[in-house]
Amino acid sequence: MASHILLFTFASALILASRSSVGQEFFSPSLDDSLPPDCVLKVVRDAASSNDISSNVGGGESFCISASAVNEAFRLARSKVGIFSAPRKPRTSVEEDLLAEALQETTRLLKGRFKLTDDEIWGGLPLLDTSETEIVDWCPDRLSLRRTCPPRLSRYRSYDGSCNNEGPLSWAQGASMQPFPRMIPPVYGDGVGQPRRSISGRPLPNARLVSATVHRDLGFHDHAVTLMFLAWGQLLDHDVTFTAEAKNPGTNTEPQCCDNPRANPNCATLTVPFDDPFYAKYGRRCIEFMRTPAALRPGCRLGTRSQNNELTPAIDASFVYGSTMQVARSLRLGAGGQLASLDILPSGLKPLLPLKIRFPDDGCTRPSQDIFCFLAGDNRVNEQLMLTVLHTVFVREHNRIATELAIINPHWRDETLYQETRAIVAAIVQHITYDEFLPVLLGKDGMAKYDLRLEPEDYYNLYQPGLNPTVPDSFGTAAFRFGHSLLPSTIERWSPAHRYISSIRLSAVLRQPFSVYRPGRMDELILGMVNQVSQAMDEAVTSEVTTHLFRKPGAPFGRDLASINIARAREHGVPSYTRFREYCGLPVPNTWLEFAQDMSHNVTALEYSNVFESVHDVDLWSAGICERPLPGSMVGPTFSCIIGKSFRQLRRADRFWYENPDHPGAFSPEQIRSIKQMTLARMLCDNSDKIETIQNFVLLLPDPDLNPRVSCRSSVIPRLDLSLWQDLNISK
Repeated sequence: MASHILLFTFASALILASRSSVGQEFFSPSLDDSLPPDCVLKVVRDAASSNDISSNVGGGESFCISASAVNEAFRLARSKVGIFSAPRKPRTSVEEDLLAEALQETTRLLKGRFKLTDDEIWGGLPLLDTSETEIVDWCPDRLSLRRTCPPRLSRYRSYDGSCNNEGPLSWAQGASMQPFPRMIPPVYGDGVGQPRRSISGRPLPNARLVSATVHRDLGFHDHAVTLMFLAWGQLLDHDVTFTAEAKNPGTNTEPQCCDNPRANPNCATLTVPFDDPFYAKYGRRCIEFMRTPAALRPGCRLGTRSQNNELTPAIDASFVYGSTMQVARSLRLGAGGQLASLDILPSGLKPLLPLKIRFPDDGCTRPSQDIFCFLAGDNRVNEQLMLTVLHTVFVREHNRIATELAIINPHWRDETLYQETRAIVAAIVQHITYDEFLPVLLGKDGMAKYDLRLEPEDYYNLYQPGLNPTVPDSFGTAAFRFGHSLLPSTIERWSPAHRYISSIRLSAVLRQPFSVYRPGRMDELILGMVNQVSQAMDEAVTSEVTTHLFRKPGAPFGRDLASINIARAREHGVPSYTRFREYCGLPVPNTWLEFAQDMSHNVTALEYSNVFESVHDVDLWSAGICERPLPGSMVGPTFSCIIGKSFRQLRRADRFWYENPDHPGAFSPEQIRSIKQMTLARMLCDNSDKIETIQNFVLLLPDPDLNPRVSCRSSVIPRLDLSLWQDLNISK
């Protein structure tokens, strides 16, 4: 590999068709009259190396990939995956998945026929114009390269995030259901789509073996960070990433692949070693796991396997509102700009989230058919109790703001109240993330290095048209899963007087959020989250998720989150830890002794050396949470690099970023200054039931000198001045 590719989308690769940062050049027939008329991609190889492509100098070989060759491969691929009908555009997600598999198989067949290198598959094939082939007759209209955005910029975000950023293929910039981009090229076992293998070519060590060897539960705790920090991080992750899943049609539930390996074509269960220290006691040899369905690129272009992000990747509070118009509408009350809620608690207690009536067992472990989980903009609202609590807080906040805006602007209709409130809530999420969360995670130096510090009062003028507001695959599959190291073994409840009440095992509240139905429980859980210390940021992961993840009631075991994290990145082709060290400009260890110098504990390198062949095989997530933290940061330099660059791009590429003045719905300077006074503490005060005191910085433990508890009525916790949104335009 000549040099690493910086973060870019497939869309940008299509537009910059004659340039690639791995030293490749491809020419379309329209640029070279000497090419055969059937040629859809000319490949020119440098004579010095068969692994690189350059301009046609120095006697290098060149050849054409013809439309007929692509058509032949596509027909064979369709037959293999079971698509035999006449040309028809997919009508369902299942049909799109099948088409994506057919295009991956087409890539594999072309690789064999033309002996394409990994670089050519990654950097070349996506440039092939499939509109000149039979593929165009199958490609969904939503991915058409001819699709355009309205000429007039919108005041509000689209529900699916499309047309966020201006520039080529702007409809895809920030849109949901688009492939995750890559910071560096993927490393697939076959160069196309098979899970990553060792640099020796042999299979990587068993994922469960790595988990049981390196990520044992040691029970250490951090001494400053609260559980609220972890909860906010997961909520934020659920705002920007959701890897597409394979579900059972009709019920939308997960196939049980351990019981029936043929239940779904994406079944890829994880094998448990015979001598596993936990699962062997129960004779368990299988952990449920499914491959992420292959994704379609814009224009149905060819290339390595990619995976869809089902969400709008910008920070836009989509966990509240959804990432499609259909979901957004299903969550609205239809009057006063309000979101739907469930008002069943005694007088004086605020409403809960609405019930999940459709597909009630999707992401929910119900004790009986008459008990329901909750509905929100993100389907993972019920994944664990802390998420359910924060989702509830945000729906209450939306309705609180919409109610006040309706009083200030009685002429505003439901749509205006809803959209203006939605924009304010998204701005609050952005502000809390960059003002409270990221400084704790990355430290002062990390915030400065990646230009993440907020402007004190003024606008942010570094918005970049043409840049995609999204996060890379390595962020979602590895770096932003750092929080799994922080997960506690129990969830605590605390009283309004900030006294410990009781706790419940974490595994008992995964996909079981039913305790919030009890009067007063919301406040007790909020106060528990701001008073309970999280586990330490290190290699240890609580056994509540490494042996009991999503455990069914009465069962003695569940799944292993660490094994799933490792396997997920491998099947996405995410390169190893050392490859990302190189990408980030960090020293790359070549021996286990050098590797140990980057780890928090020397014994970690010894544990890895007992299961891995080489330091260059170690998985990114696994080593990333073990890496020695930077001064003032919770993470090491590799995760700091991936996370820092990702959040810098989210800010610079988002046309609707709350500090950006360059769009029709931009906030006034006075409104921005008011938003910048908002804290998560204020949101918890305003949307709890009866909490009276709380520390100002709720992501950190209370301290009488540095972080004292103050009254919710105090001006120390500023309020958002909604009078600044007064608008006398009666046409709204």
